[in-house]
Amino acid sequence: MKQSQLFTKTEKNFPKDEESVNAKYLIRAGFIRKASAGVYSFLPLGLRVLNKINQIIREEMNEIGGQEVLFPSLIAKKYWQKSGRWNVPVMYKLKVQRDEFGLGWTHEEIAADLADHFIRSEKDLPQAVYQIQNKFRLEPRARSGLLRTREFLMKDLYSFHKTEDDLEKFYKTAEKAYLKIFKRLSLPVKVVEASGGDFTKQYTHEFQTLVDSGEDTVFYCSKCKFAQNKEVAKVKAGAKCPDCKCVIEESRAIEVGNIFRLGNRFSPWYMGSYGIGPSRSMAALVEVSHDDKGVIWPEAVAPYQVHLLELGKISASKIYEKLKDKGIEVLYDDRPISPGEKFADADLIGIPYRLVVSERNAKKVEVKARGAKKTKLLTEKELIKWLTS
Repeated sequence: MKQSQLFTKTEKNFPKDEESVNAKYLIRAGFIRKASAGVYSFLPLGLRVLNKINQIIREEMNEIGGQEVLFPSLIAKKYWQKSGRWNVPVMYKLKVQRDEFGLGWTHEEIAADLADHFIRSEKDLPQAVYQIQNKFRLEPRARSGLLRTREFLMKDLYSFHKTEDDLEKFYKTAEKAYLKIFKRLSLPVKVVEASGGDFTKQYTHEFQTLVDSGEDTVFYCSKCKFAQNKEVAKVKAGAKCPDCKCVIEESRAIEVGNIFRLGNRFSPWYMGSYGIGPSRSMAALVEVSHDDKGVIWPEAVAPYQVHLLELGKISASKIYEKLKDKGIEVLYDDRPISPGEKFADADLIGIPYRLVVSERNAKKVEVKARGAKKTKLLTEKELIKWLTS
C-alpha cells in the first residue's frame, strides 16, 4: 500500500477529549475514528489489525470443533422474555410497527433456540457454534477508547452437552484455546476466578491483562496460577497465597475474555458460553505495548509487516514491488514530506520493521525494528531472504 494513497492521515496532536492510551494513539495514528461517545469507525489500518486478531481467534475456535455462524443483532422481544432478560438495563430497545426488539448485547437466547431446534437427541451432542459480530450495550459512561464502548466486536462461542462432565471437559478445552489465542496475540493474560452472577453458583473465569490503566482489580500470585478478581477475592494483597503460601499481589487489569458454565439456564442441554473481545484485545495490546512515540504492534497482528520509507530523491518503488511479489505486506511511504515527518509517523503507526531507502546508504536498505535502538544495513537480496526466512 502506498501511503500517499492511504485513505487516512496521521494527526499532529492527540485528541483533546481522550485520556486512555489506546484512544490517543489509535485515533492520532488513523486506526480508528470516534463517531460518538462509545462508537468508533475502524479505518483501513485498524481494520487490518482487527481482521488479523479475528483470524487467529477463528483458527483456534475451529481447532476445538467450533462451527462459525452469524446470529441476528435485531432480536425479537419473545426471546428475551423467555429467558427473563427483557428488562435488563444495558439493552437498547426499539419498536418497529407492532413488533419490539432488543439489540443483541449477548446471544445466549438465540443460540439456545437454534440448538433446541436442530439438536433432536443426545446422539447429536456435543455441539459448539461461534460468531464474531457487533454487540450493543447501553453503557452509561462510555470511556477509555475501545475498552468501554456502546458498540463493540465480540466473539461468542456456545457449547451444548449431554452431561455436566462433558461440559466441564469442553470448558477446560476452551480455556486452553483461549490461552493459545492470547499467546499468539502476544497479549499476556492471567486466568482469574470470577463470580457466576445470575448464571451459576460456580466460579467462572476471566482472562485479564495486568496493566495500570485497567478498570478491574485482580489479586494474584506471581509464583503459581492463583488469581481472583475483586468481587470474589478471599485474600488481599500482602496475604499468603492459599495454594503456595507466597505473597499475594494486587494489580489493575483489563478483561479481554471470559468463560461461563451456564448449565440448563437457557436450554434443556448443558450449555457453556465463551467470549473474547477482539476490539478490546486490540485496545489492550496498545495499552501494554507502546512508548512515548507510538504503538509497538506484535508481528502477528500488525497492519503491515514492514514500513518502507523513501528519503530524498531516490525512489524505493522497485524494492516495494519486489517485496510485494514475495508476499510481504508493505506500507510504502512515498509521500513528498520531510524525513523527520516520515520517521515520526512510522513510530506512531508502530509497524514491526522500518526500512529506509536513501541516497546516503546507496544500494543498501537500513533496517530497524520498532522500539529497538540499533539499525543494520542489508542488500535487497539479504533483506528479502531475511524477511521471508
